[in-house]
Parts: sequence; structure tokens; C-alpha cells
Amino acid sequence: MNKQLLSNKMPAEFRSMCVLLPNRDQLNVTVGVKATGQELFDKVCDILKIKDPHFFGISVVKNNEYVFIDLEQKLCKYFPKEWKKETSKGTEKFSPPLVAFFRVQYYVENGRVISDKVARHYYYCHLREQVLRSRCTDKEEIYFLLAAYGLQIDVGDYREDFHRENYFEPQTYFPQWIIAKRGSDYILKHAPKMHREQQGLSTREAILKYVKESCLLEDVPVHFYRLQKDKKEERPTIILGLTLKGMHIYQEVNHVRQLLYDFPWSYVGKLAFLGKKFVIQPDGLPSARKLVYYTGCPFRSRHLLQLLSNSHRLFLNIQPVLKQIQMMEDAEEKKRYRESYISDTLEMDLDPSDKRSHDSGSSRGSERNNRLSRQSTDSHGSSHTSGIEADSRHRISVEMSVDEPFGMSRVHQKEQSCSSNISCGSSGIDSGGKERAEDDSQDDEVELVVDEPEEVPVDEPPLEETIREESVDSQAENGVCCQDYTAQSYEVP
Repeated sequence: MNKQLLSNKMPAEFRSMCVLLPNRDQLNVTVGVKATGQELFDKVCDILKIKDPHFFGISVVKNNEYVFIDLEQKLCKYFPKEWKKETSKGTEKFSPPLVAFFRVQYYVENGRVISDKVARHYYYCHLREQVLRSRCTDKEEIYFLLAAYGLQIDVGDYREDFHRENYFEPQTYFPQWIIAKRGSDYILKHAPKMHREQQGLSTREAILKYVKESCLLEDVPVHFYRLQKDKKEERPTIILGLTLKGMHIYQEVNHVRQLLYDFPWSYVGKLAFLGKKFVIQPDGLPSARKLVYYTGCPFRSRHLLQLLSNSHRLFLNIQPVLKQIQMMEDAEEKKRYRESYISDTLEMDLDPSDKRSHDSGSSRGSERNNRLSRQSTDSHGSSHTSGIEADSRHRISVEMSVDEPFGMSRVHQKEQSCSSNISCGSSGIDSGGKERAEDDSQDDEVELVVDEPEEVPVDEPPLEETIREESVDSQAENGVCCQDYTAQSYEVP
């Protein structure tokens, strides 16, 4: 352990940071006073041994929102007051570490896309936290299935002699609204039965199933950002949800979110950020039909443009991979069904004496394969119901929890060593043999227009370019929002 971290003094050229991880663990690291977001990101990935970090980012909390930092910007841009305060203290006892979050920045509905086992695990942990805050009241059965997968991941196969009642805490696997509705006794009675049905499911497969099922909950794989309907609105009532396949626009009425528009990427013709103004123009409609909202700060406008454009590029690049994975999964499903069918047919053809001799073997195996086949088929069928489809004439009332940070009560614990600063390599997206062979073990005007294709081509750049855009020269004065921005543009095909 680095003794420097245990000292009551911190050299002026370094800063102490606490990075909270998706599994609620924390990483205490030191970075140089001139360090960039990329340096911090690489250091975290190196410590965690993450080889495929494409879907993750470093975020900070601003106005109760997660803001993903531009990795090419210096960290002092995002901690202006705290950074200067530490410098002025010099050799005095340093203040608590600055807090950042290592969390999922880009969602994908199939975990097989994530080639690295460690990265996939942290992706799964992030989704579990999202599920605990999820509130899709019309999909209660999914939460029970997710709990079963979670138990299989945490404790393995259900054992009658060991996993008796109360072998888990409901609040660890279920949102609070389900516990309040059903009661702990109900959950402790029925959840183990579903856990038992996952007998023989490996940790890797359970994680993959958890990822796929949790993405059917529309408030899980999504980032939420509050917008204003007009400049004079005291409290933002519009919420932009960046989803797996586009954008959702909600209006908040009496703390209930009503879905106003569902914009898949193919339905978005133009996005424009003009200072604090955010404009959405649906594809094929005249400019008079555009939607206009306000972000309140040019910094948020730039942040949203970067996040939206990167998310769209990733969506385009990842479609061929998802199609390939789907074909592979369909082939596996057909094979499983065929094996189950043949096994059942042979059982019917056996003589009574032969059948008795196979009771302890093939019959039981057939029964288990048949059960698993039905479960897999049901899950595959439900994947086609993902998302909400609505337009301006069809509004669906949805209750959901806004993507808020979890508590920071454990931030100021005993600091740990972290002195290495090795860049983390990226392995890209690999869904093929490597995956299958993996072992189980504030406030100058900024104009951001999305209508000039020649400036930002979208002809499927390499995946690494989908995560970071070119940096924009900026100069911090009194905070993160006081910056000069050059005009940026992005076309939504």
C-alpha cells in the first residue's frame, strides 16, 4: 500500500480521488494536478484489469445528474473549486477525496458483445443497481426472473439441504415497491422456486440472461436528463431519456412521468443545440413541427450532443455484431430444441423394461433439457416486446425512478494504494470464438447543429472513435459551465 495515501499530507502536485464502482466498491487513487479524464480512466481500467472498457465512462454529479466527463479534458475543469482549494492547503491536512463514478456510459442489450469477462461483470453490476430503482409495474414477473438469475450468480445451484428460507434478503434483489406490494414473506416463499429452476446454469450464462432480461425494463438501460419547456419554467418538467435505440421524451406531472414521444434513431432527422436551446426535428416533417426545449446551460448542451452522437454511432456500429450474435443464439436454440425432441421421442419408443433402466439417466436429462428449452423459448419471445411505442396522440403513463446517484456514505473510508498509471488496452468487440471459449471462472453561446453531414461522416468509424469525439478548446474561468466552444455538428442519418 502506498504510504503516501496514509499520510495526513498530500503534495500540492497530486490530488486524491475516490472512484465509486458499479458494485458499490470504491477505488482510492491519486492523480497529478494536471491529469486528464483519460489518465484517470486508464488508471481505473488498469487496476480493475478491464480489457474492454468501451461501454464505460467516468462521470461526476452536477445538479443531481450524472455528467460523463470528456476524457481529453483536464479533471480540474470538473472540480474547479475543490481542485484550487486543495492547492491552497499545501501541506495542511487534505480534505476528503474528490468523488467520481466509473459506470456504464453506453448500453447494449446483449452481454455477449462485451468480450471481456471483468467488464461484463461490472456491466451486470450496474444493471443490478438500475433494476433496484426500476419501476415498471406492468412487468413484475421480470423482476422475479432477474432475482432468480441474481441468486444463481451469487450462490450457485439451489440446494434443498442448504438454501432454506431466508437465505437471501429481498431488498438485495427486488425494488422496494415490489417488497411493499407483495411482502417479504411472499418473496421468500416464491423466489427460491424460480431459483431452483436455474439448476445447472453457469455464472456466465446467468449473467448473459440477466443482461438480456433487464434490458426489457424500459427504465433500466437508459440515461435521464431534465429539460425545460421554456426559459421561464422554474422547475424542469421534461425528461429526455437516452435509450438503447433512440430517445424517449417524457413530461412529468405530479411526479409521474408520461411518455410523450418515442424517437428511434431512424425517426430523428435533425438534432440542434443552439446555446441553451435543444431542438429535435423528426425525420420527414417540416421544420415547423420541431420540438424545442432548453438545457439551462451551454455546458449541458455540449455534453448532451456528445453523448447522443456517440451513442448513435455506437448503435450503428454494433448492429452487425448483434445480428451475428442473434443468428448464433437462434442456431443454439434450434439445436437445443432438436435434442430435447429426439430425447423425448426415444423415451416414448423404449420398452417398459428399457424405460425403467433409463429412469435415472436419459429421462431426467430429457426432462431438464425440455424445461430449459421452454424457458429459453419464452425468454426469446419476450425480447420482441422491448420498449414503448407512442406518438403525440398516444400517451402512456409510466412511473419510474430517475437515474440518480446512490449514496456516498462510504466514500471517506481508509484510503488504499494506487500509484500505477498504465494505459488500459482495448480489445474491441469480439463476439466470436473468444467469447464462447471464455472460462466461467455557464455561459457563452454554443451552437451545436446536426445538419451538416460533410463535417461529421458516419460511415461506421472504428469502435474506438465512437466513444470519444475530438476535443473542443475550452478555458475554465469560474466553473465548468464558463467555457468557449467552437461550433459542432452531427448528422443523424
